[in-house]
Amino acid sequence: MIVVTGGAGFIGSAMVWKLNEHGVRDVLIVDELGTDDKWKNLVGLRYADFLHKDAFIAKVRGNTLAGVTGIIHLGACSATTERDADFLMENNFRYTRDVCEWAANRGIRTIYASSAATYGDGEGGFSDDEKRIPDLRPLNMYGYSKQLFDVHALRTGLAAQLVGVKFFNVFGANEYHKGKMRSVPLTAFEQIRDTGALNLFKSYRPDYADGEQKRDFVYVKDCVNMMWWLLNNKSVNGVFNLGTGTARTWNDLGRAVFAAMSLPADIRYIEMPDGLRNQYQYFTEAPMSKLLATGCPAPAYTLETAVADYVQTYLAPGMRCL
Repeated sequence: MIVVTGGAGFIGSAMVWKLNEHGVRDVLIVDELGTDDKWKNLVGLRYADFLHKDAFIAKVRGNTLAGVTGIIHLGACSATTERDADFLMENNFRYTRDVCEWAANRGIRTIYASSAATYGDGEGGFSDDEKRIPDLRPLNMYGYSKQLFDVHALRTGLAAQLVGVKFFNVFGANEYHKGKMRSVPLTAFEQIRDTGALNLFKSYRPDYADGEQKRDFVYVKDCVNMMWWLLNNKSVNGVFNLGTGTARTWNDLGRAVFAAMSLPADIRYIEMPDGLRNQYQYFTEAPMSKLLATGCPAPAYTLETAVADYVQTYLAPGMRCL
């Protein structure tokens, strides 16, 4: 049985979709559904059982969980604006520590989600060299909660028994429930559909023109394809970046959405909120050489082909799920 925590969420449900695509249906989904529309991500999936996240961790801590052959631990509070530090310490750090230590002690293949938020302002680069990880300085408590476990895994030797993936700017189907945390391709599609134009933030640095700020945008289908490979290649362990390795501009992204909608580009630039200007990242890019050197397949989608697939297959027909 494969356990996918956060299995009703964005990347988690996409991972269950990938498992199903390979004929794997003996899946235990762990999540907290609450009152939003996250449950809709589960409708087209095939899985054996569902457990609330509290019931699952109680089984782990009580050693009453049996039959597990793999764990993909994606469940966490992913809001970079979350201010309850005690909650993040318990939900993101201690929960991950207990799941991963339990699995390692039983030889169970485990993949867990770290985050590019651990890199902070990016001034020190985005290298996933594990010797540099303890020196990273996240800018928010979410990033710090992820950083804490990365450091714990390295210090205790856990990192040699599992895989941590630092996700960069992931987008794609099944993110509809995420509210303000939804990706820009989705919000851009809705804005263009409703107004015919797209608003992007102005630049406040002379070395970047408006809309030329850059991000490493990675399609969720590429993410789950790479995690599927990691799940099945148990000799590969450690902490790795997961992106495309190529930063693209917000203008590139906007033009790709317009093209996918068969509309002429109409991009306008607006003022950035004062509270965001001092912590805004102008560039992120995931060096991928470390992961690709293991034999893991490179992302198959370009920004343009990924946006076209997302818009035309999932968004335009009415927010379809995988």
